[in-house]
Amino acid sequence: MLLAELGGAYSGDEATYLSQLGNKLAEAAGLGRQCTFTLVNSDVVNAFAVQGCYIYVTRGLMGIVNSEGELASVVAHELGHIAGEHNERQQRRSLFRSLGVAAIATVSGSERLTRLAGSAATFFTLRYSRKHEYEADELGLSYLREAGYDPYAAADMLGALHRHESFLAATRGSGEANSVPEWALTHPYAEHRIARAMEAARESGVQPHQLPEFEAEYLRQVDGLLYGDDPAQGFVTGRSFAHPAMRIAFVAPPGFTLTNGPRAILLDGPDGLRGEFSGGPLSPQGLHAYVERVLAPLLGETPVRDASAQDLIVNGLPAHVVQLSVATDQGPVMISLAAYAGGADAAYHFMMVSGLQSAPQEAISRLFGSFRRLSPSEAAALRPREIDVVSAQNGDTLETLAARMATDRPVEQFLVLNGLDAMDAVGPGEPVKLVRWK
Repeated sequence: MLLAELGGAYSGDEATYLSQLGNKLAEAAGLGRQCTFTLVNSDVVNAFAVQGCYIYVTRGLMGIVNSEGELASVVAHELGHIAGEHNERQQRRSLFRSLGVAAIATVSGSERLTRLAGSAATFFTLRYSRKHEYEADELGLSYLREAGYDPYAAADMLGALHRHESFLAATRGSGEANSVPEWALTHPYAEHRIARAMEAARESGVQPHQLPEFEAEYLRQVDGLLYGDDPAQGFVTGRSFAHPAMRIAFVAPPGFTLTNGPRAILLDGPDGLRGEFSGGPLSPQGLHAYVERVLAPLLGETPVRDASAQDLIVNGLPAHVVQLSVATDQGPVMISLAAYAGGADAAYHFMMVSGLQSAPQEAISRLFGSFRRLSPSEAAALRPREIDVVSAQNGDTLETLAARMATDRPVEQFLVLNGLDAMDAVGPGEPVKLVRWK
């Protein structure tokens, strides 16, 4: 269930490579073969551990690190959380911190309503204390050394995450900034952790580059790794979503963040507005019956205070829009739902949850009014991308290499992808990662 919510497993050689690396580090941590390591099919940059020694690493994170040593430091850090029993302590606390969410769960008994009102993706926003993060850093560094990796790889990895965070902060709301950098959000101040990692590596007595990081092997493994969204899940670009097979699209108003998933697009909007976009089969009973099927599991036993509904035509498509308020002991909560007949016996819907007094009606209306069908040519233009590892040639510069990137901000993306700064040089024969159309 958790894995499906996060994007499903990414299969192939990269997943096998991660599992083998994880088992090597688990042995170094004294955990034997009791852990499971999964590569998650998500472009969100993150890694996390779940009680029972389940370690998840997204392909988004695997794409931005640049050596086996760096990836090993990620896995070792998460094993540190397992060894420190941080997950068990964390689960004693409520995962839902937003105002009124606990009350919604108590009154409604609806897990889905609780999730929508509280967090778009609970495990992606799970926060450890700073003490736990530092403890996991220290334990992870000891596992790195035991497994024979360069301890400086931990600082290199944290630097890669910090560059990614800075890139998203600078480009949020534009082309490539389609998700919040979850690792950066759930971990302490990056600069301080980098400095701590460097100091710990020096105190180990190992000199820089004395031990291997296995850059060449790592780049061989990520060559061909899917980059960005999986076509099966559609494409999120900034505030826009488009699905080539379903031939549907929408654009969220400013202030929204979209996170792609296998079952739904998660939406975080202004003033605490949260929700999702999803779809399902349209029965002969029509949109009204579809809306009832969607609302029934969401509401549970929640008492409805007020409701309104209307039939519309949105961009040539039949639509049914419902607004209702539900009672909680923290006050009423508004649910806004818009469903559309999308063709081929399929329906699609937005479902948004907000506080009644803070509901941004204009933003909701603009979002609901943006849903449309794609033309055949628009759908055909949506193509997946992958990482392509190439060797720099004589005369190549950062700019000439970046010009080959299939991204909206090629130079910045090239630097982030390869762990480089604008003043760095790339020599002939040096391998670099590009992004190209498949």
